[in-house]
Amino acid sequence: MCPVSTPMAPSPYPIPVFEAPENCTALSKAWQAAGQTVALVPTMGALHAGHLALIEAAKIRANRVVVSIYVNPLQFGPNEDFDRYPRTFEADLAACVAAGADAVLAPASAMPQAQARPGAAPITQVQPPAYLTQGLCGASRPGHFEGVATVVLQLLNIVQPQVAIFGEKDYQQLCVIKTMAKQLCLPVEIVGHPIVREADGLAMSSRNRYLTDPADRRAALTLYNILFAIQAKLSLQRQLPAQATFQAICRTWLQNDPLTRDRVRLEYLQAVNETTLAPVETLERGVRVMIAANVGLSGQAASAQTPSASAAHASVRLIDNLKL
Repeated sequence: MCPVSTPMAPSPYPIPVFEAPENCTALSKAWQAAGQTVALVPTMGALHAGHLALIEAAKIRANRVVVSIYVNPLQFGPNEDFDRYPRTFEADLAACVAAGADAVLAPASAMPQAQARPGAAPITQVQPPAYLTQGLCGASRPGHFEGVATVVLQLLNIVQPQVAIFGEKDYQQLCVIKTMAKQLCLPVEIVGHPIVREADGLAMSSRNRYLTDPADRRAALTLYNILFAIQAKLSLQRQLPAQATFQAICRTWLQNDPLTRDRVRLEYLQAVNETTLAPVETLERGVRVMIAANVGLSGQAASAQTPSASAAHASVRLIDNLKL
């Protein structure tokens, strides 16, 4: 259960920063009682320009914007990067202030799952529909979307916003959350924001911080290169067979390039219906192409990411997608 209500102390920051969820709820209710609309931008911190674009979009849609910063343990598997996930809280707060956010919810110690330990009583979790979670990222990350949906539902219940903004880079996550909000009759509009890319085309991600070596970044750009090669090929025809097209393009960008052949392990490359995420066999306008890969890191970058592990085995998992 949520912690017992505590009095709101003055924030040492230019905007309110809440650890106790009920204090954030009280402020949101006060804003709405005064006739103002509230938007939520959920994040796991390590903010970058993509997050700031979500805040800007939220400001257009609502009078007040709450940004949540919470590295959610429920969505990480046992061999994933929860412990080393970038945590830059002070810099994140400064970015929220500069972007015009009105409050920050940072409930790390107050969320039930943060206090859970092996042997403790399990918490209630959301079970999204299997058709949205069993493929793509869900195939290699069992339990991931249950963890995402559970914490997003908690955040929505705490802030009680009229609108919540999510980036389309995590497109499967967006579909899960939209479906949850609709099926559970949540009084909130879930809005997807287009992917924000770096100057070289790499989709912005907090995990891009792992790509400190130029060779690592070049390898990571393979995801972008594959997607836009598919788009360019389709621009010459109305339809293309998905698997044959993928095989030809992967030969060019993966198998024939010594750097990517040794560095990039493709997890999936799949064309899907953008509403149901069902696989489709034909590439045409409106289809969404999804990609995920593990990119091997070079020595120095690998040692910085996983100092206790063998640098030769360190990698970063990246995802991307593109609507044709």
